[in-house]
Amino acid sequence: MENLTKISVEQCCIYYKIELSFIQKLDQHGLISLISSGEGAFISYEQLNDLEKYIHFHYDLEINMEGIETVMHLLERIKKLQQEVKTLRNYG
Repeated sequence: MENLTKISVEQCCIYYKIELSFIQKLDQHGLISLISSGEGAFISYEQLNDLEKYIHFHYDLEINMEGIETVMHLLERIKKLQQEVKTLRNYG
């Protein structure tokens, strides 16, 4: 993967003013996927929107990892149900 598509975990921590352990926990819980190389750990730019959500949930709303997993699961379920309702309305 090219450097244009990823950012180092250390740079993320500095930019967002968060602990490295927070990003590591997100990776351990499967909420983000870190890219490891000889140069260190990286996160893809595609995941930054999700990272910002998790930062907001954890630091602003004080939600723990298990809570973040639950919130994300429920948001995904709502999204699927909304798509199903839209599909059903198009048939009616």
